[in-house]
Amino acid sequence: MEYTDRVLKCVDCEEEFVFTAGEQIFFHDKQFQNDPKCCKPCKSKRSNGSGRVRSETRTSCSQCGTETTVPFRPTQGRPVLCRSCFQTVRA
Repeated sequence: MEYTDRVLKCVDCEEEFVFTAGEQIFFHDKQFQNDPKCCKPCKSKRSNGSGRVRSETRTSCSQCGTETTVPFRPTQGRPVLCRSCFQTVRA
């Protein structure tokens, strides 16, 4: 099969980028089924983690009552523990 450079559109920044013949051969050798969705700059941003914003929620610990922050939104009916209470329960 002969490969030629193709122009694709990045799903993050919507800019066009070139999917080179060499990259296509690499994808074929690795048996990847899908074309890349992101350009190299957007892919490197994702891998560095700078694109994601972690939300934190302030809440009270269900065991000791101290105020703490957690990296998720607490759901009703499930206990939320501070770090020290979590460590004691986990051990």
